Amino acid sequence: MGPEPPKADGDSRGHLAQLLVIGAIVSALGIALALTIDWWPALASTEGQQIDTLWDVLLIISVPIFVMVETVVLYCVWKFRVRPGQEHLDGPPIHGNTRLEIVWTAIPAILVTIISILSAIVLADNGKASSSERPLEVRVFAQQFAWTFKYPGYKNVALPNLVLPVDRSVHLTMRSRDVIHSFWVPQFRQKEDLLPDQDTELWITPTKIGYFPVICTELCGLGHAVMRTQAIVDDRATFRAYMTKAMNPPKPKGPDALFKSGDLGCASCHTLSAAGSNGTLGPDLDYLAAYAKRAGKPLEAFVRESILDPGAYLEPGCADAMPHNFKDLLQPDQLDQLVDYLVKNGTKTQAHKGCGS
Repeated sequence: MGPEPPKADGDSRGHLAQLLVIGAIVSALGIALALTIDWWPALASTEGQQIDTLWDVLLIISVPIFVMVETVVLYCVWKFRVRPGQEHLDGPPIHGNTRLEIVWTAIPAILVTIISILSAIVLADNGKASSSERPLEVRVFAQQFAWTFKYPGYKNVALPNLVLPVDRSVHLTMRSRDVIHSFWVPQFRQKEDLLPDQDTELWITPTKIGYFPVICTELCGLGHAVMRTQAIVDDRATFRAYMTKAMNPPKPKGPDALFKSGDLGCASCHTLSAAGSNGTLGPDLDYLAAYAKRAGKPLEAFVRESILDPGAYLEPGCADAMPHNFKDLLQPDQLDQLVDYLVKNGTKTQAHKGCGS
């Protein structure tokens, strides 16, 4: 005769007690560890406080559920594993437990409802100004692969960076000019998609002075990884001085300085011998005459179009990764100077190496 099948353990309460004790201890340790870890960068907005609190609540709910499931699995693997000689034996017959099935269906439903209610409360509270002070209005435009921020209260000044005063509510009205993008500043916690056919809104009240990254978190094309800029938060006096200067800009920089300007980023992406730049992300601008000839357009018209509408013509092997917002950032005389500068220096007509080489 072969070995007898394993007998069912009648002390189910003993097993349950052991599971509960182990699960409670590990859950307590897991919650303590989860709440100790700095999951996010230092908080820098009023709205982010409730988001961080909600995150902690989710950890407190999620950790015990994960621990209990893993505890039951591991305990069963250890306690009820097949012993040597029992490989071909069936285990004891087990029938369904209606009460247990009702419990494990009801508990997740209750938890999901609680989480939904808490999330809706946070979303509603963060969807309005945090003070009675008149908010700063900012229009945000996203376009492959750049950001533009316009300030209606300051002669519609357009900036490549989001400049904000500390401790003042800011109302962002956002829209995409092409595909779906998503605005996110990790330190502000808030994130919102930008759509091409409707406005979306976001409220932010910065609480810390500093520089914070603005990131597109929606895959929007080949240049998605470089679609970044900065949120610059400063005291109110500095903010007003900055906006006054932006409304009354100094005379345009010379074309060479304009090309090398960090605001435009031309030198970091393109090679141009006259400017001493050697970027390889975009086409080599020494060969602009060759590109214009291939496109069948006069050189000056081709250069102007390439700045204002970079996707109108793409060199073979080159991606449409150039920002499309220069028409907002360049003053008319700056654009004229830059076009003239490139026309004079991009005169090579022979074969060229192409992008990325």
